Amino acid sequence: MSHRRKLAAGNWKMNGRAGDLDQIRALAERHPSPGCEVLICPPATLVARAAALDGSVAIGGQDCHWNDEGAHTGDISAPMLADAGATHVIVGHSERRGDWGESDDIVRRKAEAAWRAGLVAIVCVGETLSEREAANTLDIINGQLAASIPDQATGRNLIVAYEPVWAIGTGKVPTADQIGEVHDLIRTRLERRFGEGVGRSVRLLYGGSVKPANAAEIFAVSNVDGALVGGASLKADEFSGIIDALEG
Repeated sequence: MSHRRKLAAGNWKMNGRAGDLDQIRALAERHPSPGCEVLICPPATLVARAAALDGSVAIGGQDCHWNDEGAHTGDISAPMLADAGATHVIVGHSERRGDWGESDDIVRRKAEAAWRAGLVAIVCVGETLSEREAANTLDIINGQLAASIPDQATGRNLIVAYEPVWAIGTGKVPTADQIGEVHDLIRTRLERRFGEGVGRSVRLLYGGSVKPANAAEIFAVSNVDGALVGGASLKADEFSGIIDALEG
């Protein structure tokens, strides 16, 4: 496990204005040389300003188009994010898949665009409550992994985030056994497809109602290398507690 650097990633979603950059400043001051990697993905309007802040917090985008440029009003390309100072980008988040009908194929093309721009792609997978209740979870995750992750994956350009859709923002958290079952499956699938070296080097994040109170228990689960955090990443106080748990 020691060769995979732990990662605490925060996804601000459609939240954040200029004044909220103070939260990133506070986070960097609290963790000037953290024992894990710290990443915040603010809205696109704040990426350049956030990336210009001095400190230990990396900045990422929440989505990108699969084309590098063109007639796509309102969209943002991976090269634009890189130009603004981002180092990572989330693709295939369940809210993008749900709200915008993004298919696995679109997610794969977005990951490829991220890599062309030199960004690390955080590819999200996860099942809905109905899929979980129908005992289809592992089949769903298998399918998403196979079709959403491009063939050129390495431990340097890919992070996989498992986010059960029914746990996002609901306060419901899967049991440690449920999280472990999916993370172990993802690890096995990556090793089988890309070889042990790459498969073992890709970091796997858990996302879905992660808070300081439950973070340590989640991080103790096998093959959990960190978290993709929503609401609790908006305030430095809360997110700092999650970083502390990951460092511990």
